[in-house]
Amino acid sequence: MTDKTVSILIVEDDEVDVMAIRRAFQETNISNPIYIAKDGIEALQKLRSREIPYPYIVLMDLNMPRMNGIDCMKEIRTDQSLKRTTIFALSTSNDEKDKLSAYDCNVAGYIVKSDIGNEFGTALKMLYQFLNVVDLPSE
Repeated sequence: MTDKTVSILIVEDDEVDVMAIRRAFQETNISNPIYIAKDGIEALQKLRSREIPYPYIVLMDLNMPRMNGIDCMKEIRTDQSLKRTTIFALSTSNDEKDKLSAYDCNVAGYIVKSDIGNEFGTALKMLYQFLNVVDLPSE
């Protein structure tokens, strides 16, 4: 277990979803620092500028304007300073092609947002355990 606080970057263009995710974090007692980016371009800027303290994980929506989640993940995986970033894909899509595209980018998991209530709460509990058990590498 790491003794460093793990920051969370939520890459999501829908403000209602961001509010629901924040609320679910509160209900699950996840108090890690949270950062928001509205699309892949903003996420890359925040990560590359080191605005988000390391260690961090990324919750990446797939469907966003300017740069979608898959394109952002591909960019992260080719960037030497970011390629080890732990990413969980968030999507309303349960389509197998979307899942395969995300896993081709080496995501740690694929979470369907269709039920941001009960099932999403279960996914966040898993994320909470992940944050407390997994030892992320040093930068």
